[in-house]
Amino acid sequence: MRIGVVTFPGTLDDRDAARAVRLAGGEPIPLWHADADLRAVDAVVLPGGFSYGDYLRAGAISRFAPVMGSIIAAANGGLPVLGICNGFQILCEAHLLPGSMIKNDQLTFVCREQVLSVENADTAWTRDYTAGQKITVPLKNQDGQFVADEHTLDELEGEGRVVVRYQGWNPNGSRRDIAGITNAAGNVVGLMPHPEHAVEVGYGPDGVQGPRTGTDGLKFFTSVLHSLVG
Repeated sequence: MRIGVVTFPGTLDDRDAARAVRLAGGEPIPLWHADADLRAVDAVVLPGGFSYGDYLRAGAISRFAPVMGSIIAAANGGLPVLGICNGFQILCEAHLLPGSMIKNDQLTFVCREQVLSVENADTAWTRDYTAGQKITVPLKNQDGQFVADEHTLDELEGEGRVVVRYQGWNPNGSRRDIAGITNAAGNVVGLMPHPEHAVEVGYGPDGVQGPRTGTDGLKFFTSVLHSLVG
């Protein structure tokens, strides 16, 4: 399966995302921010970084890149899209996901190994997990606080659209410990932690399967491949 990985000016983790796709068994396809052609990909990853320097707001300028016009239309038609960190911010700015991302409540950059609970294992990007499963992946952000009005938060909770939730410690003040959400259809997922940095044995953080297994994030990428083949 062909999984597009978008590069914006200031993207940092596109190569890591491409490697995660490859390790999962997919074919990573580079997509350039200024090119509207999605190159017949089967899914898209919006990686982390500081696109366009995070000017105005994180993800605010990227939302208007030519590639995003094509991604928005394709996502509304069912194309699986995963936004990681800055990618999550872009998805919110593009209104593919509700809410907004603001500066961490302690107003500092956070970098740590973060325990998450998988709340929804029915999305295109989480089907290889089980609901309630605990995973550990790296987290690194300065604009990682997810906020929304109470009605939207209640709707996300009531519809089971919280995908992952912070466990043990909320690192950025996100409402209701929300670390990632999905759209109603389950094809668009955004999360602040970085599963692409936890896909190789010996390199990622301690995981649910033992010390230094480092692969707790890999199932985000195998999930979409399995979703695409049914």
